[in-house]
Amino acid sequence: MTPAVAAQPGERPAALPRRTARDRFEALAGIGFAMPAFVLLILTNIGPLLVLLVLSFTNYELGAVDVESVGLQNFRDALADTTMRTSLGNTFLYVAIVVPASVMLSLFVAILVYRRTRSRGFYEVIYFLPVTTTLIAMASMWQFLLHPQLGPINTFLDAIGLGRTAFLSNPSTVIPTLAAIGVWQLLGFNMVLFLAGLSAIPKDVYEAADIDGATHPLDRFLKITWPLLGPTTMFVTVTTFITAFKIFDTVAVLTRGGPMKASETVLYSIYLEGFQYFHISYSATLTLIFLLFTLIFSGAQMIFMDRRVHY
Repeated sequence: MTPAVAAQPGERPAALPRRTARDRFEALAGIGFAMPAFVLLILTNIGPLLVLLVLSFTNYELGAVDVESVGLQNFRDALADTTMRTSLGNTFLYVAIVVPASVMLSLFVAILVYRRTRSRGFYEVIYFLPVTTTLIAMASMWQFLLHPQLGPINTFLDAIGLGRTAFLSNPSTVIPTLAAIGVWQLLGFNMVLFLAGLSAIPKDVYEAADIDGATHPLDRFLKITWPLLGPTTMFVTVTTFITAFKIFDTVAVLTRGGPMKASETVLYSIYLEGFQYFHISYSATLTLIFLLFTLIFSGAQMIFMDRRVHY
């Protein structure tokens, strides 16, 4: 290919090559291939988001004929709503427990499973089963396990002298209990991600560390494994945060926001406002606030962790 020659002062710059019919056809073909995904993106993401934005500035309720614009009144009501503040506090407490516990525990399990040779596949299936468990089966199992009188967990606690506890009926234990269930659900998925990250670490790095004298497992983990797992850890942390912030199913099935709204989360409040009280406009406002919180915290996590990641 002949390099382009810069135009000298006073000379007319060389004309750009004209696009041929083949170039136009390839451009149209690219647009055609991308168009179905673009239309799907508009219908499933951008469109509903615009509808939420419009509804949040109205007083629309399900079934109402007349709709009026109320400006920022829904947002002012949300900021002054004590139930909204309670649900935000419950959600943040749940996230504060689930994210570090899930990430660290799944990393620990992944390291143990990765060292297995013959039984690795068996343990991968066992730990991944909760990810594939249906909601109804999971709820029925945990309701039985945590039952104050019949549950084996309380039976064991009573046998060792700690007494029985109503985990899902006590305001002080309901969020930690739901968080423990959340960690159980996320453990297998995060473990698989960490296993993929561990498999991508070159073995010659560990061989070089052995030559340099880093033979202790803790030294190898802190100086080699943990830094090289930085991108995987960042991805697992951000996805776990988003998943934990979207807690809804366990609350809806196991506690329904009780007792005394001690387990009511943001998504469950949105569900109640929209599908129980039919306050569609206020529910849309809460949804926008929820999306804003998720976007801010996820972006802050990515920026903060990206500075500490070794690629």
